Amino acid sequence: MKFGTLMSAAAMTIFVALGLAANARPQTFTTLYSFRGKYGETPEAGLVQATRDGQLYGTTAGGGTNRSGMIFAISPSGQLTELYDFCSQAGCTDGATPEKSLVQDSNGYLYGTTFAGGASSSCDDGCGTVFKITPGGTLTTLYSFCSQTGCADGAIPQASLIQAADGTLYGTTSWGGASNYGTIFEISPSGTLTTLHSFDGTDGKYPWAALVQATDGNFYGTTTQGGNTTSCDGYGCGTVFKITPTGTLTTLNSFDGTDGDLALAPLIQATDGNFYGTTLYGGANYLGNVFEMTADGTLTTLYSFCSQNYCVDGVLPTAPLVQATDGNFYGTASQGGNLVCSGAGSYGCGLVFKITPSGKMTTIHLFDETDGKWPYAPLVQDTNGSFYGTTSTAGPNGAGTVFSLSVGLGPFVETLPTAAKVGASVQILGTNLTGATSVTFNGTAATFVIGSPNGIVATVPAGATSGSVQVVTPGGTLSSNVPFHVSQ
Repeated sequence: MKFGTLMSAAAMTIFVALGLAANARPQTFTTLYSFRGKYGETPEAGLVQATRDGQLYGTTAGGGTNRSGMIFAISPSGQLTELYDFCSQAGCTDGATPEKSLVQDSNGYLYGTTFAGGASSSCDDGCGTVFKITPGGTLTTLYSFCSQTGCADGAIPQASLIQAADGTLYGTTSWGGASNYGTIFEISPSGTLTTLHSFDGTDGKYPWAALVQATDGNFYGTTTQGGNTTSCDGYGCGTVFKITPTGTLTTLNSFDGTDGDLALAPLIQATDGNFYGTTLYGGANYLGNVFEMTADGTLTTLYSFCSQNYCVDGVLPTAPLVQATDGNFYGTASQGGNLVCSGAGSYGCGLVFKITPSGKMTTIHLFDETDGKWPYAPLVQDTNGSFYGTTSTAGPNGAGTVFSLSVGLGPFVETLPTAAKVGASVQILGTNLTGATSVTFNGTAATFVIGSPNGIVATVPAGATSGSVQVVTPGGTLSSNVPFHVSQ
């Protein structure tokens, strides 16, 4: 069901002057789509670019035919297609309220979680689900949480899934488990779930963030509370942890408030090998911060929000960072930046920012309600070079928006997954790939098949080493946004 753009005129374009001198590139902000109730509302999740068609896929936590959220696809130009309405089955056994981003596997399917719904009645509105959906909109519920006695398998997932290098999906639940403090789990693409770890408080509790698989093969993540229980009113400010694929967990850092509190967002591993993240509270002004952490747990605060007059640099970041092709990090602050914003207290409507690896902060776009407010979700850099994101509310129709933001960065290619063994098939996502004549893995030529203008399937060649993947097209040579890791 295609709705197109709901605004009466062409997509609203705003040329952002703020920060032009500092960035030395023109910046163009465009509202692509404005949600309205029945057709979706409250998009709190980020978007994912698909290899099949190059469209961006996302979810809304509310709205849709059954007012329980939906899954949609949107083209880079703003044409939106509704794919699935949750709570379409009796008792919402198919799930309800999808709050987090989808993840695409190497076969082109999309996987995600719902905060509520599912077959279990142990939670007031259902304990949540894991689902699979095809790009055409066929949804399969893979697992309903709290299917085991005492919710030993976890309940209420508040995080996205990730697909590991071995093809298995991994995730977290914010409740349930042996101590009811949340779990870490793995689930096969067919729906077999294994609980890897149940948090007990001393090692953290209530994980709301997705995991990230690092180049060492282990997974890293955060919890919102627990850890050092002498801090944050005795509840603990949360932790950063490492867990092996077999389930051995190590606490790397316990936040104490000064270095962060309530880490809602996933970590990312940057090209320098270190991890970067945000916390909702904590830092010098206790309104959130950006931090860097080494693999052994050494943490450095890069920036404390509300360090500028009137909090024009933002406050309360809920989303992870994204490292762009220029090496800098881009993100959103859910509030701050504009003091005239209804319902936002004194903190404003939120903003988009850039921060360098050394901690220099630049505000790129200030939301003002007409173009949306309260961006809870992360940005995604499309292979055309632009960023895409969502705001959870406001906009022309009052129920949230999808936007694009160009800062002058060029096109690139992205591999899925970012690590694999020699002989494995790898999806390469890009723009205008038709007519590609060469694919190389750090200089070693690979065999490949062009599946669509947006996708290539390549085989990791013998002798390949870790490094950049390059695709030669009629329009020029495109390089991968992150180094590809050839695993053993």
